[in-house]
Amino acid sequence: MTDAYAAARTLVLLRHSKAEQPKEGPDADRPLTTRGRADAESAGAWLAKHGLLPDVVLCSTARRTRETWHGVAMGMTGSPPEGGSAGPRPDVRYEADAYEAHPDDLLALVRRVDPAAGTVLLIAHNPGISLLSALLDAGGAPEELRTTELAVHRSPGPWVELDRGRAQLTDRYTARS
Repeated sequence: MTDAYAAARTLVLLRHSKAEQPKEGPDADRPLTTRGRADAESAGAWLAKHGLLPDVVLCSTARRTRETWHGVAMGMTGSPPEGGSAGPRPDVRYEADAYEAHPDDLLALVRRVDPAAGTVLLIAHNPGISLLSALLDAGGAPEELRTTELAVHRSPGPWVELDRGRAQLTDRYTARS
């Protein structure tokens, strides 16, 4: 194992931003509110300020999570994630399995990340995302992540070995505009 693979890993969990209340149509199609879009950009700016730019983004396929990622990317770089030359170029994976996922399913997604990736951002939904945070650090994780709340976990080993109680919660941020 090389030094690059032996380095600590950072997993940033993000509950999607505030979405419109359910109306007609599928739950997965709910867009963000104006506040939700602003909060997503604020979360991205916080990540950039703290040097937590992701190498990999795992994002639920629901509209509100995709829009949250777009806002986070804008906040990190000041430009849309698919255009411009400024900022990070993470490997973004839209994962259908992250929608309404059990924490073990979310953990399985993270375990499949390229071992060279140092920082992963997972954008998903409650209750799964909050339960995953508690599973990784039962003593430090919040009971429930609020909308646009980031939970930063650090793990000493490779992604494939990430497991219960193996990723200490080291920081939190909740955006509120």
